[in-house]
Amino acid sequence: MPYQPPTHRVERSMRATSDARVIAGIDEVGRGAWAGPVTVCAAITGLRRPPEGLTDSKLLTVKRRTELAAVLDGWVSAHALGHSSPDEIDEWGMTAALRLAAVRALEALPVQPDAVILDGNHDYLGAPWRVRTVIKGDQSCVSVAAASVLAKVRRDALMAELGADHADFAFEDNAGYPSPVHKTALRAQGPTPHHRLSWAFMDALPRWRHLKRTRIDPAELNDPAEQIGLF
Repeated sequence: MPYQPPTHRVERSMRATSDARVIAGIDEVGRGAWAGPVTVCAAITGLRRPPEGLTDSKLLTVKRRTELAAVLDGWVSAHALGHSSPDEIDEWGMTAALRLAAVRALEALPVQPDAVILDGNHDYLGAPWRVRTVIKGDQSCVSVAAASVLAKVRRDALMAELGADHADFAFEDNAGYPSPVHKTALRAQGPTPHHRLSWAFMDALPRWRHLKRTRIDPAELNDPAEQIGLF
C-alpha cells in the first residue's frame, strides 16, 4: 500500500462540531514490554503542514524515526511526556497505568487542550477530558502520529539508559520487549528492578517465581499484552 500521510481531518471535524480549538493527540508506547515504564506523549500541532514522512513510529526505521523526532521537537506547538513505572503497572494494572501516564503528559503541557484524540478504540482516559478515539490514529492523524514518534524515541532512549547496568538484557536493542536475548537473560539472572513482576512471564521462570507480585485488579491478569512472547 502506498504511503498515505496523516491529515488534520479529525482535528478539523472536532473544531467544526464543538468549541474545541486546542486539540492534543495522544499515543503510548511500551504497553507490551516486559520491562520499563509505559510512556504516553501528548502533542499539540495546530493545523500546519506536517514534516515529510510523518507516520506511525512502528512503520519507520530507527534512523528515520530518530531524525523525525528531532524535527518534531521544534515543529510541534507543544508536547509533553508522562510515564507510569513498572511498580505502578504492577499495583494498578495497565489500564490505570495508561491513564496515569496520559494525565501526567496532559498536565505537563504549557496549555491545557480543549479535547484529545486518542489512538485506538478504547478511551482509557475518560472524564473530565473530552476524548475522540481513532483506530490507527497514529497513521491517520497528524497530532497522534507526532505523539507516536516522540513517545517511541524518548522511551527507547530511556530504556537504553536503564539497560546500562543490565547489559545482558540488551534493553538498548529490545526496549524491554521479549526478545530471545531478553528471555535468556531472564532465565539466567531473574528479573531486574525494571521488570513488571505481576506479569504472566514470571510463571515461566521457576527459579524466580517467588518474586511475582499479585495485582489489585485480578481481571487485568488476562490482558493479552502481558502474554506476548511467553517462553
